[in-house]
Amino acid sequence: MIRAVIFDKDGTLFDFRRSWGDWAGRLLAGLAADPQERARLGAAVGFDTLACDFHPDSPVIAGTSAEVAAALQAALPDWKAEALLARINAAAAEAQMVPAVVALRPLLEALRARGLALGLATNDAEAPAEAHLAAHGLRDLFDFVAGYDSGYGGKPAPGQLLAFAQAVGVVPGEIAMVGDSLHDLEAAQAAGMARVAVLTGIAKHEVLAPHADVVLADIGDLPGWLDTKA
Repeated sequence: MIRAVIFDKDGTLFDFRRSWGDWAGRLLAGLAADPQERARLGAAVGFDTLACDFHPDSPVIAGTSAEVAAALQAALPDWKAEALLARINAAAAEAQMVPAVVALRPLLEALRARGLALGLATNDAEAPAEAHLAAHGLRDLFDFVAGYDSGYGGKPAPGQLLAFAQAVGVVPGEIAMVGDSLHDLEAAQAAGMARVAVLTGIAKHEVLAPHADVVLADIGDLPGWLDTKA
């Protein structure tokens, strides 16, 4: 039986390309006025400034904000990584998140009505994650929110997931981790949780399926899957 669910944020609750493509474009525009320079910086973080899209290996997709800052700093030697990280986090808090396919509040309310505890584990920083949930009127539905800087580490390590289990008093084997990347599924495996992949991020079915217990089109299919676990 599944008694709790912990979600990834970007690519799972929110559409990755529509939410972060605009953010990346604006961030790079603020760092470089010249289009060629913006393209060079975009390449450093796996972002195509002309297509406004991410390379599958981009650290923005599943890496922490600190990893993105480090990759960008390598292309901006006059900047300190700490200054870039602060700029990235400030811009991230203002990014306009676009829900991934389904209306989030009705779905999350339905999951809570089943008696499920809900958590969020993201490799984004905690402050932007809190801001994104609050902007969509969702923060009250979560029992636990952790970013990579919340003291539990980042995915694919299991620290965030195990902290959620402890916070809500549910054993890991009765928790489902829902995410769109290998980092999410690897964290779930390490924590001993059910591994639920969704296809609303960048990674494709053939990449996720070997590492998942189930692959869903999006989180709207989660109630049906949970019915099989009752």
